[in-house]
Amino acid sequence: MNALSIGDLKGIVALISQIMDDNRARLIEIDGQIGDGDLGITMAKGFMAARKETESSVETDAGKLLTKTGVAIAKAAPSTMGTLVATGFMAGGRSVVGTDSVDMSRLAAFFKAFVEGIMQRGKAKPGEKTVVDVFFPAAEAIASAAAEGKDLSEGMRLCFAAAKEGLARTRNMVAQHGRPAYYQERSREMEDPGATAGLLIIQGFHDWIALRS
Repeated sequence: MNALSIGDLKGIVALISQIMDDNRARLIEIDGQIGDGDLGITMAKGFMAARKETESSVETDAGKLLTKTGVAIAKAAPSTMGTLVATGFMAGGRSVVGTDSVDMSRLAAFFKAFVEGIMQRGKAKPGEKTVVDVFFPAAEAIASAAAEGKDLSEGMRLCFAAAKEGLARTRNMVAQHGRPAYYQERSREMEDPGATAGLLIIQGFHDWIALRS
């Protein structure tokens, strides 16, 4: 597989929607320990809307389709996390507008813009126990893979591995944003719900590419 087609992008959104549905209860449980307890509902609702939007779309521009994915999430899930994820998709989509497919270099550009969009919107940086701690190392890993000439399958494998390592590192971080920050030192050792949801998004990309390769 050399590039993601419009059909592949629609498939990825549908797969992420399924993954969020499958992990709804888990996200609710994790979020209930440190947040509002509604993250599973928010993510499932947001990606169901994105799935419906992409499935019915006749858009032939890959970047615009990804941007519309973000818009659909923003409308259906206007919570903090929903807004951040939506911002990521819109920023990432804008970075690859003008093509009908997403190759390795464009996918790296997408993830770079995705995390930068989240960082700017959420005023967060790596090391603060947020979704950034998953997407930042993932974006760096796929950028390195692209620079080394690796294919989509290998690049996404490295991206997903870096994301999982990023999530593991959040276990030793103290939350700095939102409700989790209220716990201060007690937030250490707690699984961050936003970072967990971020990993599930990257899993959708990874699993689709692995399946198609």
